[in-house]
Amino acid sequence: MAREKKERVKEASITPKITRKELKRQRVLIVWSIIFVIYGVIFCYLPLGGWLMAFQKYKPKTGLLHSKFIGLDKFKFLFADATFFRVFRNTIAMGTINMITTLIMAVLFAILLNEIRTSITKKVVQTISYLPHFLSWIIVTGILHDALSSTGIVNELLVNWHVVDTYIPFFSIEKYFWGIVAFANNWKETGWNAIVYLAAITSIDPCLYEAAAIDGAGRGDKIWFITLPSIKPTIMILTLINIGNVINAGFEIQYLLGNPTIVDVSETIDIYVLRWGISQMDYSLGTAAGIFKSLVSIILILIGNSVAKVLGEERLF
Repeated sequence: MAREKKERVKEASITPKITRKELKRQRVLIVWSIIFVIYGVIFCYLPLGGWLMAFQKYKPKTGLLHSKFIGLDKFKFLFADATFFRVFRNTIAMGTINMITTLIMAVLFAILLNEIRTSITKKVVQTISYLPHFLSWIIVTGILHDALSSTGIVNELLVNWHVVDTYIPFFSIEKYFWGIVAFANNWKETGWNAIVYLAAITSIDPCLYEAAAIDGAGRGDKIWFITLPSIKPTIMILTLINIGNVINAGFEIQYLLGNPTIVDVSETIDIYVLRWGISQMDYSLGTAAGIFKSLVSIILILIGNSVAKVLGEERLF
């Protein structure tokens, strides 16, 4: 008992005491924290009450509290609909391709950018690289459409260099669509995503590189044995976060570039929700699909975190 009492006293002495003076000193941070908590409650948690629509035959006239309760009928309809499983496949496939390719490209770009020795050149390249992040998908898809059209620069180069005999209708062939989406995401987001990895690289102790140089290591050896292992925790954490976003493969680019010819590979869950939840005014079905997306995201994060734990890598919790 005396030993436990001493340990509690020791822990109490280590734990900082919250006094009025300390609260006054931190009042600005406290006020901002309260503002963000209120914002989160209003815009993130209160809207979850709308999930009740997924279990109702919701009608705007009757409202959320007076609509007929139908249980899991909307979920049964989703899982019995072959179209939903097709759009789920498309969403997972495009989300996985986007996650893997953007991760690889961002890490490679950050490493290559770090190898530029001229400070001015490095800043110019970095600034240019993340400018596409601020472009809307309307502009990006417009550029893609012009470049990949039958009279676009890509087809012109392929024909002039005798790679192909005739123009390729990129937006009419299903096998090209997922690659086009991945390319667009990489072009738009690689520079922006590389900022985090570049920050992790710049925090590496320069003495490690100097010691490696003394031992005769070249640039490739330094990257492989120092840079990559040092940013590995950052890669793992961001990968786990992005795993939860696999189900959010996108809406704008698929909606803008998709057409009836390739609808079997271009339609995602978000477009499915738009078509059923808004166009057909079946808000209950759209809400059910949204709940399903959230559930899949949680499951993916839990699986990814468990795998990281088994492998002894960094994890979210």
